[in-house]
Amino acid sequence: MSIRELTPQQARACHANGALLIDVREAHERAGGMAEGAVGIAKADLLAAPAQHLPALDRDILLICQSGKRSADAAQALLGAGYTNLSSVSGGTVAWRAQGLPLVQPLLDAGERDFYDRYSRHLLLPQVGEAGQRRLQQSTVLVLGAGGLGSPAAFYLAAAGVGRLRIVDDDVVERSNLQRQIVHTETSLGTAKVDSARQRLLALNPHIKVEAVAERVTSANIDVLLQDVDVVLDGSDNFPLRYLLNDACIKHARPLVYAAIERFDGQVSVFDAGRQRGVAPCYRCLFPEPPPPEFAPNCSEAGVLGVLPGLAGIMQATEVLKLLLDIGEPLVGRLLRFDALQMRFRETRIPADPACPVCAPGTPFPGYIDYAAFCAHTV
Repeated sequence: MSIRELTPQQARACHANGALLIDVREAHERAGGMAEGAVGIAKADLLAAPAQHLPALDRDILLICQSGKRSADAAQALLGAGYTNLSSVSGGTVAWRAQGLPLVQPLLDAGERDFYDRYSRHLLLPQVGEAGQRRLQQSTVLVLGAGGLGSPAAFYLAAAGVGRLRIVDDDVVERSNLQRQIVHTETSLGTAKVDSARQRLLALNPHIKVEAVAERVTSANIDVLLQDVDVVLDGSDNFPLRYLLNDACIKHARPLVYAAIERFDGQVSVFDAGRQRGVAPCYRCLFPEPPPPEFAPNCSEAGVLGVLPGLAGIMQATEVLKLLLDIGEPLVGRLLRFDALQMRFRETRIPADPACPVCAPGTPFPGYIDYAAFCAHTV
């Protein structure tokens, strides 16, 4: 039996005569306006339990979606389930709107309306959808550093709707920062970077929470900073802190999203050895020992192209979102290097070191060490 295709005008007349009109779009799509009189039931929910939503098998049922395809598919599925009086609205809500037929807004509170409007482009992605966006909303990310890497990364994580950002930095904003640390402005000069970042991030998205922690990260406070955190983003610029973060993330089984930049070059990776012992490498697997200080100058010594941390920080934010949503293939066991002058990217595989003193399978956590001394080659 074929499914009847009705024009919006014909569907409106049928509804006026008692037919049940059901909008099978997702909630975020219906938030933009529904055909007057329609009941909103997402296609997946409707087909999962039709008897729960529909009356007798011979009731006159009209299905409408955005353009007509989903409603026709849903009607065909319901036909197979025994329903006999089904129609699909040709052209869907788009045609309904174009013909000037009345639309109504679902009854949503201000928060829900903001959610559907703000994240509408995410909600269209099957890999995210409403469930994924709610997951981001309930997530906490620790951002170490509100500088060159942390600035763009935090901006995009805030815009993406990560519910809680815990930003840690003990520095203040200087004019030389503004060339690349885009979360800060001229009016922020002399203020704590975390307070400056918090103000800008909440101006972008007032519905998230930003914890501003104006402290230096040490072995004494790292465990507290990692409490209730889902992912750690490393925006540091020194080796002692990188080794400390690595060890703490292994201890607490948290993924660490790493990046480093110098002059025109950058590199990004994800270290997840705490959750994948013997499979995923850690930072120590890549760098068992730090390089001599003269071979690892920081930005104040070597300089850096202003946009370079933006490239790396956005890659970090991308990896964080993939980890939170459990989608795609994170950069676990892969080091992505890029040369901004030539705009060339190169990927290197990083194996897990079976003899790693911190992440090797069965190795108990050895405890934190004097990382400054370790990096100075005095241990």
